[in-house]
Amino acid sequence: MIERGHPQVSLSRQCELLKLSRSSVYYVPREQCQEDLDLMYLIDQQHLKTPYYGSRKMRVHLQHQGYRVNRKRVQRLMRTMGIQAVYPRPRTSVPGDGHKVYPYLLKGLKIDRPNQVWATDISYVPLARGFMYLVAIIDWYSRKVLSWRISNTMDTDFCVDALEEALQRHGTPEIFNTDQGVQFTSEAFTGVLKEHGIRISMDGKGCYHDNIFVERLWRSVKHECVYLTAFEDGRHLKQALHRYFRHYNQTRYHQTLDYQTPDEVYYGQPISLAA
Repeated sequence: MIERGHPQVSLSRQCELLKLSRSSVYYVPREQCQEDLDLMYLIDQQHLKTPYYGSRKMRVHLQHQGYRVNRKRVQRLMRTMGIQAVYPRPRTSVPGDGHKVYPYLLKGLKIDRPNQVWATDISYVPLARGFMYLVAIIDWYSRKVLSWRISNTMDTDFCVDALEEALQRHGTPEIFNTDQGVQFTSEAFTGVLKEHGIRISMDGKGCYHDNIFVERLWRSVKHECVYLTAFEDGRHLKQALHRYFRHYNQTRYHQTLDYQTPDEVYYGQPISLAA
């Protein structure tokens, strides 16, 4: 949109024509300090154990770990990570233009076959220096991870990319369930679902258990992969996640699946792993 170094139109004039603030054009994002990254790592670990902790209790937890931190800072870090306390509460917010919220369709529904229900969510992933976001799409019945992407921003594009890959590789589900995050209520995301005739389901506001299988996936990914290594960068993380999700789908036995793998349940027969 803004073309730097234009021979005829200065940056100031371009900002004026586009009605943009010049400060937003010149602004360079500041890297997170190491102490913030350490705090975010601790918040992420505790959030997996106690997702009902808000900024007040999280502040107390961090203070018990020896960090002098106030609630305002904890709130800022939790917003950066894209997490908040989860508990039933009334819907007091109104979605923005083009961000329709759909009803939850899974209550009381018997899910007994692959591609009946898919679900997705985004999770914060710490690196040795910095952090990224991970989105994954799973088949609810088999727990199979159908596609995933990582990004250094919580935008909509990497979620749409993951969705399109899952649809291309695995067909079309009957129902697609998400939370009410802005990425999933956007027209870019819901538009793809509508084009394929997929029914859209969304969790209740702050209802942790509505998308419980994705939450369990995050716990497994982080404890069995992410927390075991201080990933240097996104490339290192991507390589490790590729190996982990292959293991998760093909060779990791799930107690809730009667000690079968997700691939065995999804495809309806034992999977040969021979090359």
